[in-house]
Amino acid sequence: MGTISRLSRDIASANNYRIYVPFSVKDSTSTFIDCYTPSTNSWHRATSIPQYCQSLVLKDFSMVSIGHHIYIIGGRLCRKATEHDEAGVAQGTNPMVVPFVWRYNVRTNNWDTCSPMATSRSDFACTVSNNKIYVAGGKSTLGGAKGISSAEVYDPASDQWKSLAHMSTMRYKCVAVTWLGKVHIVGGFVDDGENQGPYLTSRSSAEAYDAEHDKWDFKARMWDLDVPPNQIISINGKLFSCGDCFIPWKGHIEAYDEQENIWNILCGSYYHCLSPTSTPEVTGPPMQRLYLTMAPIGNMLYFLTGYRISGNVSRLQSQVHVFDTAFNGTGWQSLDPIDEEGDKELCGHGCVLKYDS
Repeated sequence: MGTISRLSRDIASANNYRIYVPFSVKDSTSTFIDCYTPSTNSWHRATSIPQYCQSLVLKDFSMVSIGHHIYIIGGRLCRKATEHDEAGVAQGTNPMVVPFVWRYNVRTNNWDTCSPMATSRSDFACTVSNNKIYVAGGKSTLGGAKGISSAEVYDPASDQWKSLAHMSTMRYKCVAVTWLGKVHIVGGFVDDGENQGPYLTSRSSAEAYDAEHDKWDFKARMWDLDVPPNQIISINGKLFSCGDCFIPWKGHIEAYDEQENIWNILCGSYYHCLSPTSTPEVTGPPMQRLYLTMAPIGNMLYFLTGYRISGNVSRLQSQVHVFDTAFNGTGWQSLDPIDEEGDKELCGHGCVLKYDS
């Protein structure tokens, strides 16, 4: 009981924080941002992301926050699949990858257009370091599985992008994390000219940006798999992950050991409640997980999930699970689930904002 009470106090003390997550609705071109308030365990619709074209939906973009602003960066504009598509094949592979950047002010509820990236990109790595936005890798064209190696940094103060040195490896679906004062680009599908065998060491590599010399330092085997990570989050100088881009939840949380260059299972992090299917504690039909994403607040990892409830009417049950990374033991707490009408699809990982007291 002591663990639950302490966790409850930590969650309640997060009243100055909000977690913003991008979603879209099936068979709709609208993309929107929902806001989660940890202290009250509640959701509300914050805003809709501006549409470049009414008939297209934005996917594979990045979303980060600086101060009281949220930035929507890049992505690909594609058509939503409909039941009229031939042979049931989604016609969503075009029309373009975009360099656009939008900025949302959470205080005024207004959107602004920022300077675009020099390179259009989707499925790319993105992180914030020293109040600047770093992007690297991704895909710059539609069709084909070929990444790029270029990188850029955006300074909100001047509204300008600056090109950086290219990474040594062309990669997409890579993950960015700011760790120990450096921007790290981890994993991804790669094209480095090697023979395409069953396991490519480049896919398990990372590159750390050396800002002083404008170069990337290659780090072999920093990621365990040749499948890109789903998310990597830094808390108090430690890195945490829970799955890859195909299996976002492995059943536990892993922490990176820099000395041994290996990912270890975190003690007490096994948890069945985040499985792809779930059965409510109260007698009811099984549910299928639609999305899972995680966000850090203090020592806590928040896992935000959504499950489709079986039935004739489309319904969703969202639930948040919290893990205390500083606790050596069972550090989990599951908050009360919330029923919602309709379905929604996760469009990207969210970001955390701290509100002024």
